[in-house]
Amino acid sequence: MSRADRCAVDAGVPALALMEKAGCAVADVVARRPHATRVLVLCGPGNNGGDGFVAARVLAQRGFRVRVALLGERGRLAGDAAAVAALWRGPVEDATRVDVMAADLIVDALFGAGLARDLDGAARALVERMAASGRPIVAVDLPSGLDGATGLVRGAAAPAVETVTFFRRKPGHLLEPGRSLCGKVRVADIGIPDAVLDLVRPKTAVNAPHLWEALFPVPRRSGHKYDRGHGVVVSGGAWTSGASRLAARGALRAGAGLVTVACPAAALPLHAGSYAAVMARPMERPADLSALLADTRLNAVLLGPGLGVGATTRQLVAIAAPGRRVVLDADALTSFAGAAWSVGDLARQAAALVITPHDGEFARLFQGAPEVLERPGKLARARAAAARLGGIVVLKGPDTVVAAPDGRAAIAENAPAYLATAGAGDVLAGITLGLLAQGMPAYEAAAAAVWVHGEAARAAGPGLVADDLPEALRAVYTRLYEALGME
Repeated sequence: MSRADRCAVDAGVPALALMEKAGCAVADVVARRPHATRVLVLCGPGNNGGDGFVAARVLAQRGFRVRVALLGERGRLAGDAAAVAALWRGPVEDATRVDVMAADLIVDALFGAGLARDLDGAARALVERMAASGRPIVAVDLPSGLDGATGLVRGAAAPAVETVTFFRRKPGHLLEPGRSLCGKVRVADIGIPDAVLDLVRPKTAVNAPHLWEALFPVPRRSGHKYDRGHGVVVSGGAWTSGASRLAARGALRAGAGLVTVACPAAALPLHAGSYAAVMARPMERPADLSALLADTRLNAVLLGPGLGVGATTRQLVAIAAPGRRVVLDADALTSFAGAAWSVGDLARQAAALVITPHDGEFARLFQGAPEVLERPGKLARARAAAARLGGIVVLKGPDTVVAAPDGRAAIAENAPAYLATAGAGDVLAGITLGLLAQGMPAYEAAAAAVWVHGEAARAAGPGLVADDLPEALRAVYTRLYEALGME
């Protein structure tokens, strides 16, 4: 964002004009809040505080009863912040002593996205008082104490009812706990030209169809099922077959032309009787999987859901990987606990590799890899893991991150809270398999799978169970195909 500001100024946009528009945008949001006639604007010592001074002046001109309190000394303000502070004609109180309870609403203009260290001392005490006040807070750029790059709290942060940010959202608006602390996020146009994006070239995006829709597999009138790939789900025994059945259904609903489950003989009746369109083949030993995959038309393989943890699973992964598009989830990842380098070796043999861990599986896989686990925040960890493996990492959660080895990353924001239910991750792995089987590039396939998975949950609605998700994909695909111009 600092580069975007500099590029805008270089393009002829005065820096002071950016600050004026930012402060006006904040004032507009405050003015729309109900029952907020007494406004306390808490200003910090930098440009975020400058935005606060502008907002205070505009609100006072509109008839609001405005008080301004500054963290630090007014004489130490510099640059544009000092210039706009000079236009404020009212008193400036000491923020460390101000009565936050005397306001109907607080504008948090203390620190923005560029916070460089944890809050401590007077700054932390002020933020904690603000949080304890119970007053609605409108945050400028980000709630103070929230890291704009990671979404993590640095010392303390007060939850906002609304956050006004500028030009584009930051990762901290999307990554938890930042997303929950920001409240409703409004992006204000402050005059930075869109062309600045071409200069800044951000590699992080919200996961939405514009990232991958051009590569989304759409059936052709002249096509047939073999054009749409043949996915294989490698299953464990009867007692754990539910996970692989969910994955197989997800792969079919995602558009794979054919899906086969490879499983022990004891589980064959369960697979054969649960979903007629899924084929089942016996697999008692790893050699049986090798024989099945001798048919090169079986181009994508999922291993992990209900498969079991141990050496046999590692052997099955090694058989499946060479030359194929592979998804590793659940037990397949835990089987490589502390041996991420082995998964990296397999990634180099595979046509494509996608791993779909939750936080626990991720931590187990990368045991002994501090260059991954000690990165600050979920986004950085996912990126480091993707670079380490040479494959696509889907780090799951309410803010699922899809990361590629080249640094691209997409953050999901469409998954409802009720998607956190047993078996939902198995369906996601299956959807990913289905898209890979159809030839979609791995990063785009993983990102699309995460998005349609979230949309399926929204379509199914509260009370969903994982079995609902594959069926809900029909409505999601209908809308997506319509948007893509397919009849």
